[in-house]
Amino acid sequence: MLKTDKVESTRQALHIDPLRMCQPIGAIYAALGVQACMPHSHGSSGCCRYHKILISKHFQKTIRVTSSMLKENAAIFGGEENLKVAVKNIFDIYKPQIIAVQSTCLSETIGDHVAAILGEIELPEGKYLVSAQTPSYIGSHLTGYSSMVEALLGQLAVRSVLKKKKCFIIPGLVNPGDIREIKEIAASFNGDFTVCPDISDVFDAATPEKQDEYSPGGTPLSEIISAGSCELILALGPAAAGAPAAALSEKCGMPFVTLDLPIGIEATDRYIRQLQLFYGSAPLGELKRQRAQLVETVMNCHPLFYKKKAAVFCDPDLAVPLCEFLAGLGMVPAFVFTGPASSEIDERLQEIFARYETEGVVQSNTDLFELEQYLKNEPVDVLIGEVHGKHLARRLDIPLVRMGFPITDRFIHPYFPIVGYRGALRILEMLLNAILDRADRDRAAEELSFML
Repeated sequence: MLKTDKVESTRQALHIDPLRMCQPIGAIYAALGVQACMPHSHGSSGCCRYHKILISKHFQKTIRVTSSMLKENAAIFGGEENLKVAVKNIFDIYKPQIIAVQSTCLSETIGDHVAAILGEIELPEGKYLVSAQTPSYIGSHLTGYSSMVEALLGQLAVRSVLKKKKCFIIPGLVNPGDIREIKEIAASFNGDFTVCPDISDVFDAATPEKQDEYSPGGTPLSEIISAGSCELILALGPAAAGAPAAALSEKCGMPFVTLDLPIGIEATDRYIRQLQLFYGSAPLGELKRQRAQLVETVMNCHPLFYKKKAAVFCDPDLAVPLCEFLAGLGMVPAFVFTGPASSEIDERLQEIFARYETEGVVQSNTDLFELEQYLKNEPVDVLIGEVHGKHLARRLDIPLVRMGFPITDRFIHPYFPIVGYRGALRILEMLLNAILDRADRDRAAEELSFML
């Protein structure tokens, strides 16, 4: 039985190692999923450098993000001129098809009306500008991602009376390997679809050598503009993709369906069933083979997972399907902590706990310090979350399975999926390695103790 009494805390407005990052990080992440797009940070150079470096470290890849370079005088007189000069220079030097402008704490605090400023700029022929409000003092990186995707679709998509049998897929904040898996599953139905944002062949492609060249990937602008001609919008991840899907549905008049990220067996099944319902055809046989392989592996490994306790700390879009998968393995998601506040996550997770007859502590808008207080009273077998949990893992001597964003101390991980059936196999491998490594260490310690 878990000791699930809430840990008393006198902290009111302070987070220590928070489980969220500022909005512009998510906005840049989304903007880079558009073909030949230059993300632009309307704020100080320091903000832009931090966002750029964090994303670069996660992907171990150089990315380009421009800045308005606001300084002290902008706090008094505003940053309008800086933004106008920056837009002109970006089009002249970097030659993007589109510039995606996200605001920052500074530009929001001084009251710059970014959309109005951009409306006064005369654009070169065939070029586009979009803007999203992403102040860092509210929301999280998921909010920024959602806001930028909503801005791209809301400001570029055109309503069409004539619809065609096409699915417009909006993924949550995931890695290129996950996008490729999402696309491969959709392609198995031999139907027409678009994924936006699409960071495959962007973060996992060779870096362009010239400053006015762009990676071959990203969603083409023509696909975003014609999004209104699709028959269905499919949002994968309520927190990151739900709001853009709803906004596009309202603007262009087509239905939308919101699903969990397809992580684990059940969530992947739901994604495939929704595509099968839309296209009216069965997927290719490869998916059936992958599922059978995964199910057999789960059955073989079940004794190693049974009643093992896990602490999960990540974004809500990742936490829900991941905990569903863990519970299905026989594990206990003892603690589920997320940074962004979510009104739905507790209800969703309690439903999963009830279905699998288990229990756990669920908290949103929290941090790693509070999780550590729980774990001191109720240790677990494995931690699952992003890189900032490594210090916690060392202090408590609990293995950490790195998952989510950001992961800055490991290489190559963005290339491999955690979604779909193949992604579930990778999760199994990481969990098994962590659990077995700890068992080996414990066994070695016991043998050494006996010898002494």
